[in-house]
Amino acid sequence: MTEKRVNRKLAAILSADVVGYSKLMADDEAATVSTLKQYREAVGHVIERHKGRIVNAPGDNILAEFASAVEAVQAAVEIQKSIEGRNVELPDDRRMHLRIGLNLGDVIEEDDGTIYGDGVNIAARMEALAEEGGICISSTIHDAVEGKLDFGFDFLGERPVKNIAKPVRVYRVRDEPGERPIQTTTGQTKKLPLIMAAVVLVVAIAGVSIWQSGGGPASEETETAPETSDPVLALPTGPSIAVLPFVNMSGDPDQEYFVDGLTEQVISALTRFSGLRVSSRNSAFQFKGKAVDVGEIGRKLDVRYILEGSIRKANNIIRVTAQLIDVTTDSHLWAQTYERELTATNIFALQDDITEKVVAKVGQRHGVIPRAAMSREVRKETDSLFAYDCVLRGYEYYRTLSPEPHKVALPCLLRAVEIAPTYADAWAWLSIMHGETYKWGYSGVENPREAALLAAQRAVELDPDSATTREALANAHYLLHDVERFYIEADRAMALNPNDPSMLGSLGNFIAYTGRWDRGVALVNKAMALDPVHPGWFYMAPGKKHYWERDFATALAVFKKVGLPGFWMNQLQFAYTLGQLPGREGEAAAAVTKLQDLYPGFSIETFYEEYRKYNFTREFMDLAADGLRKAGLPEAQSPD
Repeated sequence: MTEKRVNRKLAAILSADVVGYSKLMADDEAATVSTLKQYREAVGHVIERHKGRIVNAPGDNILAEFASAVEAVQAAVEIQKSIEGRNVELPDDRRMHLRIGLNLGDVIEEDDGTIYGDGVNIAARMEALAEEGGICISSTIHDAVEGKLDFGFDFLGERPVKNIAKPVRVYRVRDEPGERPIQTTTGQTKKLPLIMAAVVLVVAIAGVSIWQSGGGPASEETETAPETSDPVLALPTGPSIAVLPFVNMSGDPDQEYFVDGLTEQVISALTRFSGLRVSSRNSAFQFKGKAVDVGEIGRKLDVRYILEGSIRKANNIIRVTAQLIDVTTDSHLWAQTYERELTATNIFALQDDITEKVVAKVGQRHGVIPRAAMSREVRKETDSLFAYDCVLRGYEYYRTLSPEPHKVALPCLLRAVEIAPTYADAWAWLSIMHGETYKWGYSGVENPREAALLAAQRAVELDPDSATTREALANAHYLLHDVERFYIEADRAMALNPNDPSMLGSLGNFIAYTGRWDRGVALVNKAMALDPVHPGWFYMAPGKKHYWERDFATALAVFKKVGLPGFWMNQLQFAYTLGQLPGREGEAAAAVTKLQDLYPGFSIETFYEEYRKYNFTREFMDLAADGLRKAGLPEAQSPD
């Protein structure tokens, strides 16, 4: 009888199991089986994408093999990210966590695809040594991938392994660049010295590529970017990302402003990097509270990456879960949960860490993020949680531009600068609130424009390299009609952060109103390109430019894009534009009626008072007043 030939081969083996599976089954068997089935399917997709195959999956275990050690490690890291990301949607007591072990070794393969041997056994032992959510690898895997991946590896020593004659050298995988083990002449492993955090971040940004995170080249997103020698007008050439509103898991609706404020601060931090195209807060917040597929969001916002997560705030503890998704492959590139004592300093550290991880994951291999941008990321922090909270109140107001949040934010910020007099952001937001008092007639301090200037000057003194403080100072000079000084500070703000669509849209409108129509509208156009689902007020300056050029029909069409039917300023634009169009007298009169419903007593006299606030040229105001007269607006307010 001919002896059956044994089929031996070298393979990278992955072994995984669910931590605490028996307890999960005891607590809720049906829910656990359902979750396990979903997670196993997700794991299967990752393994297949990395050219592996599942050999066996009994109970809560998964055994897979790969022809490449590099693919095996990449798959293991992506599996853990995917599981962590999916866990965000589950309550704490229902979440599943995997341990994964990897080994490269000789195995015996049966005709049915089953594999046996020490190669499999060592992988299983590596799995047993892994932490919850962690990955342990043998020295054979480590030696095969060293220098080929940008992951970090921690040497855990030599460990005795059951049924294996010799101890096995064990490494833990970290899914981020960092300290790499190096060999001494004695064979012992030591770590490279820890360098200051800013340098590590720059190295991480420069060294991590999109392809390694499961994506492709970023050039697909930059084909339509206009060419310009002006760095402020140039569109970013790197990856595109949207930060969705974090979900408030506290069960307390009063915490919505805190959760939304933290989301907006992460958005602001990301826009400081010139190589990222970041959707504005206005676009992102349209999805707040809606169950929308990330692929649909990606298409609607024209972004490749989405950052989402949740926040639970209870007493003095905050728990934040964040995950980064590549919408083109529906793969989770990074996920992490933070649980920290709630202090202002910890909040800043948390924001910076999320920003660092996101930038590192979507950065290009040759460093799409300039070192200068990172140096500006160092912020003038505060140790006052109250002061930080007041800054978030400012963000809350800016989303609505309504009196109620302004009534809360202004006194809060006045108190914040007393408690934390060196906190630049608090001074900047205080300046902005004073400016809003003047523009809309809200209650506040006497001489709000002068107060806005003093607060902005203090903010810039504390942090001259902040786009926020410079924008606040620009706005203060604008409201005081110091237009030349406004131009200077606006240029400084945009140079510090040329990719914040909200800032570009706001400053672009203001610049256009002063008569620099081409420059202002060019900035607004860039803001629109950065933010496809931008707010309607972006169209204000383009519409007025058409009006100034006497193209009244086009101006009307653009003003209709503004929306905001209950906003008196938009009804004003309709009135003076319709007044210039022959045969539209009835519509013009109706626009005047609606304008006066929204702003009782509005007249030509009122129009000049309001438009002077925004530094419109006399020539433009006279042209608009001509349209208002033709529409039937009275010259002066009625006595009552």
